[in-house]
Amino acid sequence: MTLDHLGPRICIMGPSNSGKSTLAAAIAHAQALPVVHLDQLHHLPHTDWVPRPADEFAALHDAAITGAHWVIEGNYSRLLPQRLERATGFILLDIGTVASLCRYLRRCWIEHDRRGGLEGGRDSVKWGMIRHIAVTTRTNRRRYEQQFRAVGLPKVRLASAHALADFYRLNGLSRRRRGSAS
Repeated sequence: MTLDHLGPRICIMGPSNSGKSTLAAAIAHAQALPVVHLDQLHHLPHTDWVPRPADEFAALHDAAITGAHWVIEGNYSRLLPQRLERATGFILLDIGTVASLCRYLRRCWIEHDRRGGLEGGRDSVKWGMIRHIAVTTRTNRRRYEQQFRAVGLPKVRLASAHALADFYRLNGLSRRRRGSAS
């Protein structure tokens, strides 16, 4: 499926460290859409991932989805109904656990200025996050799959790193940052 089929308001979900932020940034660049990283709305900037008060996050989320065009990435299932009500397309990333763990370690040790990162924050290896990726994600994957089946929007499920790479190629997307040689 091409991006044109997904419309001007694309919702991306999937496990932690599956590539949601990178994909959202690539789509935003290719389609000239504003990108919204829900982790940045959920957490206070210049902290070590301290959450905002729930009502403040919900207000920021709801304001972000009022736009006519956007690509939004992140889960936060309690706010999903209103997001899906506004979305025109849905992408589920379902990259494997080992790949997600590798992405997490790379972002903590190598990619300090990553897409979707917290302003003024720096990712560091946390055992809680490793446990979340390795253990909690199994339950979340089942929930994401159920949500995917229930979504009545144009949708695409990218169930492997190979499928994700194919999607990038099919849609002329690039993982590179603008002005980056890597």
